[in-house]
Amino acid sequence: MKLSSINYQISIALCLLLFSCAPESDLSRSEQIRADLLNPQSKRVLVASHRADWRGWPENSLPAIESAINMGVDIVELDLQCTADSQLIIMHDSKIDRTTTGKGRVGELTLDSIRTFHLKNGVNIKTRHEIPTLREALLLCKDRVLINLDKADRYFDLVMPLLEETGTTRQIIMKGRKSADEVRNLYGQYLDEVIYMPIVEMNDSASLSAFQAHLLTNPCAFELCWRDDNAYVRQASSLAEGKALLWVNCLWDTLCGGHEDDEAMRNPDAHYGYLIDSLGFRIIQTDRPQYLINYLQSKHLR
Repeated sequence: MKLSSINYQISIALCLLLFSCAPESDLSRSEQIRADLLNPQSKRVLVASHRADWRGWPENSLPAIESAINMGVDIVELDLQCTADSQLIIMHDSKIDRTTTGKGRVGELTLDSIRTFHLKNGVNIKTRHEIPTLREALLLCKDRVLINLDKADRYFDLVMPLLEETGTTRQIIMKGRKSADEVRNLYGQYLDEVIYMPIVEMNDSASLSAFQAHLLTNPCAFELCWRDDNAYVRQASSLAEGKALLWVNCLWDTLCGGHEDDEAMRNPDAHYGYLIDSLGFRIIQTDRPQYLINYLQSKHLR
């Protein structure tokens, strides 16, 4: 082999080595978070903020998203609804009555009519903020944070073109209670980049069997829900170790065996600490993101 050919091959090998060893900081923040989520050995605890920062801003609003990102959350949870003219908006309820100055069902209103109303804050006072579209939310989050799109499975054929247009496909987490077979059949074409996370109610032996069936499909993570502490949760935690991360919702007691945010504010070690250290949860969805972040930092888990 000629010396020039050898030198060329060495140069290519060095370039590939340098590329593979590129510092993590070269990745966008969302790609760094995604890498943690896809790493079953990760010890870092990821924080998911429920409806963004709804305690500081109107829920599911653009400023609530911005605030959650700025405080350092890893995932913002947002809810999807579809208007009468097939436009996707960020809204939890099927009606706009609770969170806006208007009334009516989202599915019976056009986007133009919805845009004439304003969001209300947590004490029912009108603000200047409008209901955001999914596209606006995606552009705000681009490269900055992962997004759990709740209720997205109803509209995924509408969602995917927006993800592709905005370049945010790799930032999306979708969750659901469908069986492993249903997931493959319905969403197989999307799952190369979009992350699907099974939700399993861990309250009996049947739920443990469902968990094991999902585990065979190699999901990166599970959301587990349980009413009271039980052996099934501990068995699932043991089975998932080194294979998939576990997500817990600390929003209210029956989602997390009583280890919700309000209890954690009284005694974080007994609740957040227990979920992390004893049950192995590495993703926590919370209504108190700043409090949880501060706790994790104090424990050197962020």
